Amino acid sequence: MHVPDGFIDAPTSAVTGVVAAGALAVSLRGARRELDERTAPLAGLVAAFIFAVQMLNFPVAAGTSGHLLGGALAAILVGPYTGVLCVSVVLLMQGVLFADGGLTALGVNITDMAIVTTVVSYAVFRALLAVLPRKRRSVTVASFVAALVSVPAAAVAFTLMYAIGGTTDVAIGKVATAMIGVHVLIGIGEAVITALTVSAVIAVRPDLVHGARGLQQRLKLRVNGTLVDAPSPTAPVAARTSRRTLWISGLAASLMLAGFVSFYASADPDGLEKVAHDQGIDKRTGQHATADSPLAGYGVKDVSDARLSGGLAGVIGVGVTIVAGSTVFWAVRRRRGADVSPVNTGV
Repeated sequence: MHVPDGFIDAPTSAVTGVVAAGALAVSLRGARRELDERTAPLAGLVAAFIFAVQMLNFPVAAGTSGHLLGGALAAILVGPYTGVLCVSVVLLMQGVLFADGGLTALGVNITDMAIVTTVVSYAVFRALLAVLPRKRRSVTVASFVAALVSVPAAAVAFTLMYAIGGTTDVAIGKVATAMIGVHVLIGIGEAVITALTVSAVIAVRPDLVHGARGLQQRLKLRVNGTLVDAPSPTAPVAARTSRRTLWISGLAASLMLAGFVSFYASADPDGLEKVAHDQGIDKRTGQHATADSPLAGYGVKDVSDARLSGGLAGVIGVGVTIVAGSTVFWAVRRRRGADVSPVNTGV
């Protein structure tokens, strides 16, 4: 779904750049209400994890692969405003360091992959939680559906942008059919990854998951030797691990995925690349501004061993992303106004 330079014309790219800049400004302000001293480190980790998992292309059809977009995952774990920032940090690192996603198309990519996926998924997630029981299983189910819907929504958004500013004369109906069809399949993979990750974090630290705030379990009383639910009050689900342990475990998992597992990812073109080739919308793909980057193509320049080159690039990418993301989120947290108090989610 990373749109390269040349797919969308300059005026449309400029407009999406303005939209993206406005959304980021709003998100920076909104993230002040979502982040506190406990969740700010998690946000940086979420950005790094999304970067790592995006390196793991999985096959979805003959000759086509897909990868995580991450908007739903970020929104549910750290909040929608912070989620937009998380994915945007990842896209910026990918575009500047790895020549993945055009720099002139950065506004297009942020609008499509960060804003659309986050807004759509979080709206679906909240709508489902409003009708489902407030339990762990409901949060997981809502995460699955929200992530599933977010990917074809991004495909629709790209199709609309291409209809407005596409640089080749292609029947938009064919583009829409191909984009939505393949990204429904990719959405299934997105949903599985999102639901599993959210479920894993909730299992150990439900108090840190933005989408699980208010998740509670009833106190038990022993009456005549039998445990029964106490009518009131309710108690927050207990944490099973420390924040430091969660952060270290998440970083280790990200490094392992990007540095080792990524070597075994599918080499097939992703959904957008496949559709672009089949439909002829890649005829005017431009040279990437950072094509000469030592990390372009997710490999380290002058390292001949493919496994080592890709692994080092992945580790560097995770490291740079977590540093950049953590810096942004700590700065946002510190700038939170004194009149804005963090939501208390328990410890």
